[in-house]
Amino acid sequence: MNGKNLQSGSRVKLLYQQKQLPIFQNKMYQSGISAKNCLKGDIDLVEDLESGFVYNAAFDSELMTYDASYQNEQGVSPLFLQHLNRVIEIIFQYLGSSSLVEVGCGKGLLLEMLLKKGCDITGYDPTYEGDNEKIKKQYFLPGLGINASGLILRHVLEHIQDPFVFLTVLKNTNGGAGRIYIEVPCLDWICKHDAWFDIFYEHVNYFRISDFYRIFSSVISAGHLFGGQYIYVVADLSEIRKPVIDDMDRVNFPENFGNSLNSKVQKCQNQITIWGGASKGVIFALYAQRAGYAVNAVIDINPKKQGLFLPATGIKVESPEAVLQKLPHGSTILIMNSNYLEEIKAMSGGIFNYVGIDNE
Repeated sequence: MNGKNLQSGSRVKLLYQQKQLPIFQNKMYQSGISAKNCLKGDIDLVEDLESGFVYNAAFDSELMTYDASYQNEQGVSPLFLQHLNRVIEIIFQYLGSSSLVEVGCGKGLLLEMLLKKGCDITGYDPTYEGDNEKIKKQYFLPGLGINASGLILRHVLEHIQDPFVFLTVLKNTNGGAGRIYIEVPCLDWICKHDAWFDIFYEHVNYFRISDFYRIFSSVISAGHLFGGQYIYVVADLSEIRKPVIDDMDRVNFPENFGNSLNSKVQKCQNQITIWGGASKGVIFALYAQRAGYAVNAVIDINPKKQGLFLPATGIKVESPEAVLQKLPHGSTILIMNSNYLEEIKAMSGGIFNYVGIDNE
């Protein structure tokens, strides 16, 4: 571990290492060759022994330039839309519906849903591809003169190299006040499910709920969403403080983390079919390929992924129709996120053997 990006110069404990992962797991490529030749980086996952934060010490923020080729939209799934509606309920309950800003709004799905419900909101994201004037195709930066009553930060903080500094910048940019809704992946869920396929280069940070009780002197509301895979927190920006951990809240990271690939792949009878061409599928396919297993097909319902190629492996993403018509009944399909298991069964007629990799 080179330690070139240690946050605040703190002492750290090494938890997990991987080499040469794609720096963007949701960036799609026009050819298999360009996909295989994508930029790559290492994982040196550490626990900061002062703040308690878990992050990738090998992360290089200068490599991270997001553009329209970044495709992470999940809204084509009815199940994910249910999740977003639950998020909207929390936002309305604690942030209200006026003078809101969504920082890193992606393709704008949540923002569009909020607008339809009468919300006064502005979004910022350089990967936005639409023409809604309420969304600015740029990063949310200091000097914009924002004074919102509430900020929405969904699946952004895990991408930011120093989350405490970033939240402090948001506080100062917003006049030192305002509530914030934060949503991030849950490290405790990753550890419990041996979800090595949820460790990505572009996710520099990995959070537990207890992290936010150290970042904020008080938390208004917190809990788990999306089958426990996500954490949400609502707090007031004025309550930000420098996080300091005590020995009672150290990370309990599994010693055998990442050793379950063979047991998952061996259920496929020499033919690996993956359902899910997003982050989990990218990493799962890469590790399977490196272990000498052949990935037969990758399915994704997002039309903007279909016909394009996954980073690092160069595997082509196909529609369900294209793959299922040539897949024998009873074949095993590895489901990259078991939250979608029933949805996938319904879409595919229930005639295959469905294995959720996070349930094994």
